[in-house]
Amino acid sequence: MDNSFARLNQINVSEHVEKKGSFSYLSWPYAVAQLRLADPQACWEVHRFDGLPYLLTETGYFVEVAVTVQGVTLSQIRPVLDGKNRPIAEPTAFDINTSIQRCLVKAIALHGLGLYIYAGEDLPNGEEPPKPTVTPIHGQRVITPAQLRYLRRLIVEAQSSEQTILDYFNLDKLEDLPMKEFDRALQALRRSA
Repeated sequence: MDNSFARLNQINVSEHVEKKGSFSYLSWPYAVAQLRLADPQACWEVHRFDGLPYLLTETGYFVEVAVTVQGVTLSQIRPVLDGKNRPIAEPTAFDINTSIQRCLVKAIALHGLGLYIYAGEDLPNGEEPPKPTVTPIHGQRVITPAQLRYLRRLIVEAQSSEQTILDYFNLDKLEDLPMKEFDRALQALRRSA
């Protein structure tokens, strides 16, 4: 049986990630396109609450989207938030729609596409994931902590070693891998797996 999660999880989405403040988002048109390329029968549904595409609770507004890929349905619930990820007391139709699109992308991520970019979202209050840095060696942005974890997992799955990657890219540590080389590293590991 085809493992759609493994296939979607192998797609490098880094070039399609958008930043808003300190938060990263995967472009929803890209996510939908990749999903439909992987499974033309894939579908999604915005849940309705008494006919409305949102739920109002004592703690705020929420939206829910369910995505079905190869007969497996996974659902994501998301609060309606502003650009700084704070709840919106009185959201507009645009705010609701934006939250639905972000919820759709996160529901797609549950099926594998871009799941690694959401690593670190569940940190305890007050903690922030480390931010990508600029290395003095290359003078450019390096991979994110989530990409580093993903890369290390692929190294294990490919039965390779960090040293092989370090030697190939002439690096002292994997954290210094330039963002622009991330895709090449993934391709090399997938070929050796």
